[in-house]
Amino acid sequence: MRDYKVKRVTFSHHLGTYNVQADNSIIGTIEAQQFVEVELVGGKLALKYNTIPQGTFSRISIVANGNGTLAIKSKSPAVRERKYQDHIEISVVKGRMTIVNKVSMENYLCGVIESEGGGGRHLEYYKVQAVMSRTYALRNQSRHAKEGFGLCDGVHCQAYHNMLKYTPEIRTAVRATKDDVLVDEKNRLVTTYFSANCGGEVCDASQVWNNSVPHVQSFIDTFCIHTHQATWTKRVPKSEFRNFLVKQYGFPIYDSIMAANMYTFEQERRKAFYIHPCLGIPLRDLRKEFKLKSTFFSTHPEGNEIVFEGRGFGHGVGLCQEGAMNMAKNNFTYRQIAEFYFHGVRVKKYSKLLPN
Repeated sequence: MRDYKVKRVTFSHHLGTYNVQADNSIIGTIEAQQFVEVELVGGKLALKYNTIPQGTFSRISIVANGNGTLAIKSKSPAVRERKYQDHIEISVVKGRMTIVNKVSMENYLCGVIESEGGGGRHLEYYKVQAVMSRTYALRNQSRHAKEGFGLCDGVHCQAYHNMLKYTPEIRTAVRATKDDVLVDEKNRLVTTYFSANCGGEVCDASQVWNNSVPHVQSFIDTFCIHTHQATWTKRVPKSEFRNFLVKQYGFPIYDSIMAANMYTFEQERRKAFYIHPCLGIPLRDLRKEFKLKSTFFSTHPEGNEIVFEGRGFGHGVGLCQEGAMNMAKNNFTYRQIAEFYFHGVRVKKYSKLLPN
């Protein structure tokens, strides 16, 4: 819930039992039909146990007795209920209520994979997602250390919106790939990225973030070109497009040659800039401004509109999800899929990389 400034939240029983501790005090147990409410008041955490006020505290821990599941519902602001396994810690960091799920790697990965990819996928696809997500988690496990936790629950890290709820095959995949990670030739954890559909050509990371990333390079991917999100079209009024280019980039409309080509752009292979690099118009800026599905598009004028004919969905860097799904359906293993999208990598056991 990092995207929300939570001020009041309830934690209620879903499965198992939980002990509630506040600073150095034991408050009670959450069992069936029981709950606690925590509210941020004056930089402290005001705690109610089954509606009865317990005082204000600096830190509250809700600890599972064995396997447990808590239902978490933010009341202010109102956010849809989520369910998480294992333990919860609540504290105040820089004036904000911070809720941290102390969770096992297995339970975390199951929640991430379902949040990121949904259900109904092939087992080998879930395996490659498990390896990628595990690699990311281990490589970035201290990304938010200054804020009092390791990874956030949004796309800044990895989406983690719930415990695993609907897709038991995901847990099978996580267990089948236990301890597997992606490493480079020096046995270092690699940077992993993915997007929904690359449009037939995986994008070089430098075209999106200005920095090259080893093992994440541009290449042709034919596995996704006939899938659901392979192509798209969008129309924008010429006047809106023209005004944006002139205002933001000083497009030379008084240059007859440039003006004649303002609405025409061909992109058979991925490019980084609109029309020509000398104009300094990054395609990623056009994608953001006009809410396009990707930067992999060509344009042409049609009446009073400019027509974007695009390919793919997302930034296109790293693993193409629809391409990987298609590979899994065609009997490629998760190792083959990972090594196809990330050049020069190998799948290894993380425990074997650690010093003895």
